[in-house]
Amino acid sequence: MNNEQLSGKWKEFKGEVRSMWGKITDDELEATKGDAQAIEGLVLQRYGEKKDEAKKKVSGLINKYEIKKDQFIDRTKSKLRH
Repeated sequence: MNNEQLSGKWKEFKGEVRSMWGKITDDELEATKGDAQAIEGLVLQRYGEKKDEAKKKVSGLINKYEIKKDQFIDRTKSKLRH
């Protein structure tokens, strides 16, 4: 996956984080540089969720985008074989 595609996924991910937790700003998300623990910290700070719950939600969101990335890579490899 090239940098442009990763950048696009990051934008999608940030958008989804913002839709789930609207009090978190784009600047704050950018400052995390995609670090899951830092994002969890923002969720804890802004919403007071339990640590385990925040971790579960953030991890689930990250996993969702990992699956999308893996699916993209698999489709690309498949197309290259043909």
